[in-house]
Amino acid sequence: MRHDEQRLASLDAFRGFTIAAMLLVNNPGDWAHLYGPLAHAEWHGWTFTDWIFPFFVFISGVAMHISLGRRAAAGAARQALLLQTWRRGLVIIAIGLALNLIPAFHPETLRWPGVLQRLGLCTLLAAPLALLLSWRQQLAAALALLGLYSLLMLCVPVPDAQGVWHVGSLQPGEDTGAWLDRALMDGHLWAKSKHWDPEGLLSTLPALASQIAGLLTGHWLMARRAPVEKAMWFMVSGLACLWLGQLLDAWLMPINKNLWTPAYTVAMTGWACLLFGSFYWLLDAMPLPLLRARLARWARPLQVFGMNALFIFALSGLVAKLLGFVKLAQPDGSQRTLKALLYAPIQALELAPRNASLLFALAFCASMYLVAWVMWRRRWFVKV
Repeated sequence: MRHDEQRLASLDAFRGFTIAAMLLVNNPGDWAHLYGPLAHAEWHGWTFTDWIFPFFVFISGVAMHISLGRRAAAGAARQALLLQTWRRGLVIIAIGLALNLIPAFHPETLRWPGVLQRLGLCTLLAAPLALLLSWRQQLAAALALLGLYSLLMLCVPVPDAQGVWHVGSLQPGEDTGAWLDRALMDGHLWAKSKHWDPEGLLSTLPALASQIAGLLTGHWLMARRAPVEKAMWFMVSGLACLWLGQLLDAWLMPINKNLWTPAYTVAMTGWACLLFGSFYWLLDAMPLPLLRARLARWARPLQVFGMNALFIFALSGLVAKLLGFVKLAQPDGSQRTLKALLYAPIQALELAPRNASLLFALAFCASMYLVAWVMWRRRWFVKV
C-alpha cells in the first residue's frame, strides 16, 4: 500500500536496527556454533540477543502513542481508534498462530504462545491505557503491573510438573507463570521445554509494562520541548533505568528474559532509551542540518528495514521454517534440507565453525534486506 504519513526517522532506524538484530540471531547456519552475544542467556542474566524482544515491545508503545495521538488530533473518535487498535492486535496474534502451525499443521499440538502473540496481546491491553489514561496514570499502571507480578511470582505456592510445591522459586518450570501455563495451555507450550513457555501468560504483565514505557517515551517525544532537551532526557532516563534494573536484580528478582522479571523490564527499558535516544539525537535532534542529512543517508538501510518491520519479521520466520522443512533428494538417495544445501558452500570455506555460522546469518539478513529494499523503492508499506 502507499505510504504518505510523516515518519520519525529515528524510530524507523531503531526499529530497523532491532529487526536486523533479530534476523541475525534467529538464523545462524549452525545453532551449535554461536558467538556468546548471539545466543540468549541460559537463564538468569542477559546478552545482546536479550535486547531484541523488549525493544520490539518498547517500539510498539512509542509508535502506538504517536499514531493514536495524530489520529485523535485529526478528529478520529476514541472508540473507533480503540477498535482499530484491537483489530491490529488480533491480526498480529493470528499471524503468530499461523506461523506456529507451519510445518506440522497439527492444531492439537500447536504452540499457542509466541513472539507475535505477545506483541498482539500487549497491543490489545495497551490500547485502552493509551487512549484513556494520562502519562502519570500510565506510569502508575506500569508500576502496579510490576508489583503485582512480583507478588504472584514470589508469594504464591505452586506445584511444578512433577507435583513438588514451591514458593518463590525462579527455576525453570517451578514458578507461578509456568504453573499457570500448564494449567491453561498444557500440550500447547514451547516444544523445547514442554512444561513452561518463555512467552507465557503471566509474564505478559511485565511485558505490558515495557510497552507502557514506550507510551511514556511517546508522550515525551510529542511534548513541546526542544529536540536537544528531549534527547538529553532519553539518555538520563536510560542511565537511571539501568541503575534501577541492577538494584532490582540484586534485591528483588534477577534479570531474566524467560520470566521477563521487573529487573529485566527496567534494565531493557534503560537500554532502549539509550539506543533510541542516540538515534533520535543523530537523525532528528542534531542541530547541524548538513551533518544530520549525512547521518540520515548512512542510516538509510536501517530505515528501509524499519518501514516494513512486521512484514519482514513474518516473512523471515516463514522462510526459516521452509528452509528447514523442504528436503531435496540427493544422488546417493539421501535427502537434505534446503538449508543444509545452502549452508554447505559456506561450510566448505576455510572458516572457523562459528564464523561460517555467522556468515550464513549475515547472508540471510542480506536476502531479507533485498526484499525490504525492493518494497521501499516501490513505496510498498504493509500495515495491519
